[in-house]
Amino acid sequence: MMTKNADKKREQMIMFCMDDMVPQNHMLRLIDKAIDWDFIYDLVEEKYCLDNGRPSMDPVMLIKIPFIQYLYGIKSMRQTIREIEVNAAYRWFLGLDMMDPVPHFSTFGKNYTRRFKDTDLFEQIFAKILEDCMKFNLVDTEQIFVDSTHVKACANSKKMRKRVAHEQALWYEEELQKEITKDREAHGKKPLKEKNRNDPPSGGGGRADSQEEIAEGAKTQKCSTTDPESGWFRKGEHKHVFAYAVETACDKHGWILGYSVHPGNEHDSRTFKPLYDKIKDYCPAMLVADGGYRTPAIARELLMNGIEPLFPYKRPMTKDGFFRKYEYVYDENYDCYLCPENQILSYRTTNRDGYKEYQSCQEVCTKCPSIHKCTESKNHVKVVMRHVWEEYMEMAEDIRHTLGNKEIYELRKETIERIFGTAKEQHGFRYTQYIGKARMELKAGLTFACMNLKKLARILENRASKTPEFFGFLRFLVEESLYVEKWCWKQSQHQLCLQSAGQNHICPAHRSFWNLFRYFYWF
Repeated sequence: MMTKNADKKREQMIMFCMDDMVPQNHMLRLIDKAIDWDFIYDLVEEKYCLDNGRPSMDPVMLIKIPFIQYLYGIKSMRQTIREIEVNAAYRWFLGLDMMDPVPHFSTFGKNYTRRFKDTDLFEQIFAKILEDCMKFNLVDTEQIFVDSTHVKACANSKKMRKRVAHEQALWYEEELQKEITKDREAHGKKPLKEKNRNDPPSGGGGRADSQEEIAEGAKTQKCSTTDPESGWFRKGEHKHVFAYAVETACDKHGWILGYSVHPGNEHDSRTFKPLYDKIKDYCPAMLVADGGYRTPAIARELLMNGIEPLFPYKRPMTKDGFFRKYEYVYDENYDCYLCPENQILSYRTTNRDGYKEYQSCQEVCTKCPSIHKCTESKNHVKVVMRHVWEEYMEMAEDIRHTLGNKEIYELRKETIERIFGTAKEQHGFRYTQYIGKARMELKAGLTFACMNLKKLARILENRASKTPEFFGFLRFLVEESLYVEKWCWKQSQHQLCLQSAGQNHICPAHRSFWNLFRYFYWF
């Protein structure tokens, strides 16, 4: 039978409770149960006046609005407000009833500019949620996985200008110069003259409206006129765009431990220090990273702090038909290299980049039958480079060959790579509509916070659902135990349940009971 006029209920007036409109297993309900949001009041208390001005919006509601946006991957704040207007679960999460007006979409942006800009509020929110995850003993920091992903910036790739590419200062520059000076003095060389570092460090930062004169022949780089803090990103066959690089660290269970945001044109090894300063307090035993972090400076920093670096294998970058670098054997006692023809490459100098140069003899190499496999230089001289911290790279290579470490490195695709895939597919982390590095840090902090909180909420819900079953089984064990004790007492005529005084043998009834307990305990 056909039903007609089903839309008559549109004008129906009923009384209902907002709590009944949200299912018990809804994600927002689980999240609200997993965390106490009152900690936000303590974080923003100094941002509000206590005895002057109009009453403000609830700060918890103000933070929950972008939290909904990143949790469900809504593309903009304007669209988020539209969804809140018609979604009962969103209204319940914010503490609004069906008739309460929803804040304007510009409310959060104005409060961010006037109150939260240039603060670490959102990083504190991320840290507080991570702390709650650690309270339940869910985080294992013995092995930490580190990697970076690129997020497309809100910048037109055609609106750019040229600017001078200044040399970027290295985070290990001071220690490296000391090591170079020490090595040169050990070989009887004079210290190198200090370089003129009046130029600011390079990167994505800078002002788009600054008119910088470019000298002829100077090295330049592309800068966005829309978002000058982003960086020109090129990798493989990807489309060339302006982007941000978000370095992230997680444990083997997929809990996000820290993050840092940098322009997309900066290398991972140069931006490693800010993230490392955040995660080194967890005292990990091993740090797993990809080939972008396989540098002597990072290996030295980790090993000196008692952390084992686990890097992947890197294929030698040598032309086909030529000798590989490992075929030149280093003699530590005499500080020289031996080529495949057993000829000596002696020490020459240590350059500014921290590499010791070992050079062959021109007269010997000219007559060598393997010269075509060794070098293509016009003067027939072979030069082998060795970093002053090369011994740390050799120690890292030994760690890579340790039994079981290959399986640990393969966990990257199940941990850090999965985090990036989930963030981009489900939480709108593939691109950003914010301009500036500070707002990108806001997006990264809240996105990773909601991912940790969502995972925590599901785990706590699973534990809560298994609690009644556990107590029911415990009650069954108690009742069964009482029944067995009564039966054994009656069968043994008020004696202990032992077949003989010299044998500690449990009766069949007790044996079946403990076998049943053992089965439920393990499974």
